Order: sequence, then structure tokens, then C-alpha cells
Amino acid sequence: MAAVPHRDTKPERVVRRLLHAMGYRFRLHRKDLPGTPDIVLPKHRVAIFVHGCFWHQHPECRKARRPSSNCAYWDKKLDENVIRDRRNLADLESKAWHPMIVWQCELKDCSSLAESLRLRIEAMNPMR
Repeated sequence: MAAVPHRDTKPERVVRRLLHAMGYRFRLHRKDLPGTPDIVLPKHRVAIFVHGCFWHQHPECRKARRPSSNCAYWDKKLDENVIRDRRNLADLESKAWHPMIVWQCELKDCSSLAESLRLRIEAMNPMR
């Protein structure tokens, strides 16, 4: 698993490219925030996590199927990921940040994703 990249993945780069094209400016991997969000929009206080459907167990996504071998290991590993994600989201909200998750499977339709990102960011900051 050391070979599995956790930064600058292709899905993350796609989201960054979309946000930049839409005029949003951001910071990457802020270690001072819970969970080290992949993308941070400081002006809007939005923290974006780009999650792989398998690793973070996207509910009702076919990519989130658990392996049928070595079940005890994978169940523990994936359950811990989900618990950690929930804790990080709650910690961000308690610090007045707006966490957002972009799932890997949402990247199939970039125009739809761009519109969704814009709407979600604007909804989190109605005064701006």
C-alpha cells in the first residue's frame, strides 16, 4: 500500500483544474486543518477532500465493493478509514470550516462536476 499515492492523484488534479478554471484560488494539503484536506479555499473556508470510492467506501457505489479474500484485514482497514473521515469532517465543522467530499466516480462528467462544485461552494457561503 506504500505504492498507493495519497497526494496529487489524477482525480485530485482534475478537481484542481476545474476549480482554477472557475476562478477559485486554493491551497493544497493544509496540515494545520483536521484530515489535511486535499484542496482548501481559504476565502470561502471550504475544505475539499477528493476521495477514492474504494478507500473511503462511497455508499452505494459499485467501486466500493470490499475484497472477498483476507476479509478481516480489509474490513478493519476500510472501517477505520470511514471512522477517521467522519471524525475529520466533524472536527472541521467545529472549527467553522465547510468540508466537502468529491468522490472519484463524480469525475466521469466534468461539466456536471464543475456546476456541482460551484453550487456547493456558493451554498456554503451565501453572503459572498
